[in-house]
Amino acid sequence: MGLWDAMKGSSKGRERGPAPEARLEATVSGRVQGVGFRYWTMGLAREHGLVGYAENLPDGSVEIVAEGSRDGVEHLLSALGSGDTAGSVSGLDHAYADPTGEFSDFGVR
Repeated sequence: MGLWDAMKGSSKGRERGPAPEARLEATVSGRVQGVGFRYWTMGLAREHGLVGYAENLPDGSVEIVAEGSRDGVEHLLSALGSGDTAGSVSGLDHAYADPTGEFSDFGVR
C-alpha cells in the first residue's frame, strides 16, 4: 500500500491513481433535473478520470464537485457550458478549489 492509500484508506481493492491536481465546484441551473443530467455528468467525469459527485439540489439545480487532472477538470467545465448536455443549462457558476482527495470514484447523489 502506497503512502496515499495509507493516508486515505483502501479503495475496495481498486488501485488509486495519483493525487488529484485540481478541484472544480460547480452549480448548474436550468432544466437539469429529471433529464439524466447527473448521469451524463458522471459518464463524462469518469471518461476523464475524475472523481467526486453530481447531486440534485432542492432549488432545481445540480451541484458538481470533481477532482482529478487539471485537463480533466477543465474539459468537464467546458462540456458543462457547451450547450451539448443532457437537459438544458441556463446558468453555470463555478470555482476552483484545492483538491481534498476525499473521493475514490465519481457518483450520483
